Amino acid sequence: MTLFAPAHNEAAYLKMALMGFQGSGKTFTATETAIGLVLHMRELGLPDAGKPIAFADTEKGSDWILPRVKKAGLSMITAKTRAFSDLLALVNEAEASASVLLIDSLTHFWVELTETYCARKAAEYNRSGYRLQFQDWAFLKAEWRKFTDRFVNSSLHIIAAGRAGYEFDMVEDEDTKKKQLEKTGIKMKAEGEMGYEPDLLVLMERRMNLDTKSDEHMAHVIKDRSTLLDGKEFPDPTFASFLPHIKCLNLGGRQLGVDTTRTSAGIIPRGEPRDNRATQRKIVLAEIEDLLTTHYPSTGAKDKQAKIGLIRKHFNASWVEVEEVMPLFDLRAGYDALHVELEKAPSRYHAAAVSPTAPARTTLREEINDSLPDHSAPPAATEATPGNSMGELMRAYGHVNHAEVPYLLAT
Repeated sequence: MTLFAPAHNEAAYLKMALMGFQGSGKTFTATETAIGLVLHMRELGLPDAGKPIAFADTEKGSDWILPRVKKAGLSMITAKTRAFSDLLALVNEAEASASVLLIDSLTHFWVELTETYCARKAAEYNRSGYRLQFQDWAFLKAEWRKFTDRFVNSSLHIIAAGRAGYEFDMVEDEDTKKKQLEKTGIKMKAEGEMGYEPDLLVLMERRMNLDTKSDEHMAHVIKDRSTLLDGKEFPDPTFASFLPHIKCLNLGGRQLGVDTTRTSAGIIPRGEPRDNRATQRKIVLAEIEDLLTTHYPSTGAKDKQAKIGLIRKHFNASWVEVEEVMPLFDLRAGYDALHVELEKAPSRYHAAAVSPTAPARTTLREEINDSLPDHSAPPAATEATPGNSMGELMRAYGHVNHAEVPYLLAT
């Protein structure tokens, strides 16, 4: 079987994203680009040019740009929803009945997905709220990837606008040599890797022209796969600003971003039936209790305090958190460290805990910042105290950089 074939330009549809803070001109610029694109398609005699512009509206922007669409002699259809479950259906419907799809704001669809997930988890645990944990991101990112696959491969021009947010990273101070959180960049407030998907990515910014004493809406081209516009700036951009990129598209041709029908399922070995992690968690919890009772059998205050101290030392959590929500791997790793301290010998889980291929240990206190609106506080740095068992474990498991978490999950 031959995988390679003669190359053709199969980028036939505009895949564009704009991000910016409030008042930066995202909606205006997206609309100007969509109108110009449809008129350009009419000049080329393309059949899709006769279809209306579709607007997936999450913040009433369609009401304000409708007069401009009508003035250009075009029509528009709208869907006012923020439900992520609607997003794939909107792309499919627009692909069949629209010339261009505007999505404004993409941020709201991501927020709705994460907030609905948290609400479901809170209900499951009978809590008033729920904060996303490390293991939750695998599901959320897999769901979001269903949209990005359609975004890339759909036979549809898509222009998505999203809110901007700051990226943070730990930076070492040259004088004190201490690490501190600093702003290192700007990205769209959506799933962390959304910026990789568009062929044309633009940052919109509102700034004052000191010569004219008037505001300008600046477009900074962050990424342009054609390289013709990469790094350029345009004050008050129009469709003509982005036309060099659009002329590189094979308009009217076949669109193929990536063949997502091909997978590696055939080389993945079949494992045992569905794992029994719930039972295994109960076993480890019983072992923890037995080990603590063996060394601290009394119900007096002294033994109780000793048990609490050991739980916090080796699990970095309260007993309720350990018992109810701590992942199986962390339970076994914590039990192994506790066993080493009390029994002076490794437990039966020791080999897996210190294996170079074992997953990095997480804690319930560890939170992941993925630029969620209203939930975007920078993550607190977690450091293990040198010399204690937790410190040894962390060195054994390796350190997880927050900036690498999305990559680790995606792979």
